[in-house]
Amino acid sequence: MALTLFHLAFPVTNIAQTKAYYVDGLGCIPGRENSQALILNLYGHQLVAHLTKETLSPQRTIYPRHFGLIFTEEHDWEELLEKAQKQQLIFRESPKLRFVGSALEHRTFFLEDPFYNLMEFKYYRHPEAIFDSSQYSEIGDRG
Repeated sequence: MALTLFHLAFPVTNIAQTKAYYVDGLGCIPGRENSQALILNLYGHQLVAHLTKETLSPQRTIYPRHFGLIFTEEHDWEELLEKAQKQQLIFRESPKLRFVGSALEHRTFFLEDPFYNLMEFKYYRHPEAIFDSSQYSEIGDRG
C-alpha cells in the first residue's frame, strides 16, 4: 500500500503569527505561503492554515474538536513535549498518563495555538490500542 498522508485545514487570523507558532514553536516545515494561507509539514502530514475574518473563540473543553498526532516511539513524544515546554507554548492540558495499567494506557498532552485550535499529542504503551481493543469503551476523559 502506498504511503497516504493526512491533510487538515484550519482557521487563523494572522499568517505571520501562525508561521511563528507552528514553525518556530512546533517545528513544522513551512511550505507554500501567500497572504491568505500557509501550508505546513507536521511530521510528514499537511496542515493548511487559512486566513479568516471570522471571530475565533476558544472551546470550553477539549471536546469535541481537536487534532494531533500519535507517536509510535515514546522518545519522539518526549522530544516534542520538551520543545513545547522550552518554547513556552500554551498547554491546554498538561502532560498526563491516561488509563494507567490497562491495555489503553497512553501519555498525552494538549496544546492551544493563538487561534484556539487544539492539538493532542499521544504515545500508546500498547500500539494495538490505537485502532484495536474494541472490547473497551473508554475514549478520552469524558465522564
